[in-house]
Amino acid sequence: MNLPQAGDYIDIHTHGAKPASGIFIIDSLMAHEGRLPDSLPGITYTFGIHPWFLNEKNHKQQINSVENSVGHNNVIAIGEAGFDRLRGPSPELQRKAFEEQIVIADAHRKPVIIHCVRAWEELLSVHKKLKPKTPWLIHGFRGNTELASQLLLKGMYLSFWFEFALRPESSKLLLNLPKSRIFLETDGAEVDIRVIYEKVAGDMNISVEELQSIILGNFKEFFHG
Repeated sequence: MNLPQAGDYIDIHTHGAKPASGIFIIDSLMAHEGRLPDSLPGITYTFGIHPWFLNEKNHKQQINSVENSVGHNNVIAIGEAGFDRLRGPSPELQRKAFEEQIVIADAHRKPVIIHCVRAWEELLSVHKKLKPKTPWLIHGFRGNTELASQLLLKGMYLSFWFEFALRPESSKLLLNLPKSRIFLETDGAEVDIRVIYEKVAGDMNISVEELQSIILGNFKEFFHG
């Protein structure tokens, strides 16, 4: 299994990235794509069912794909999985598929990367019901301090949506969150993760090197804690 090293920029969530010197990449494989985990330097994978591409016809096949892929040595988490009120199948099917993936994640002791759009009540309801054994990370977070606090109280981690992290208005939120629960991502966009680190380090009044060290520690805790 690939692991990040001291001094790496960790991109906790992206799609289809190529190996890059000094950047440790977690590539999100979606069950509908047919892509499989590879063995490339500096890249590991998550595997899950994205709610946008879920329907009644492919539900069982996608769950089978998750079950078949989760044991791969280079798949370090389930995801991205979750809820989307703006796009995707019925809330009932989204919840069923999400709960099934949480059960798989717990059985294999792998954490979960979550996609959640305007469905925080559903997400928290599943967390309360299933009491997951492994940690959850919300990718693409762009919410307020109140929502962030709610999620953090449940032991979750937050990865900030790249555009939000680069905006001036993200500074206040970043300063009010525990450094031990944050990650940064590009989500497959044409943006350099190093630029995001520089902006966020400035917001937090720390050096880029210190931020790298913090996020490396968070990585170890999230995936291996």
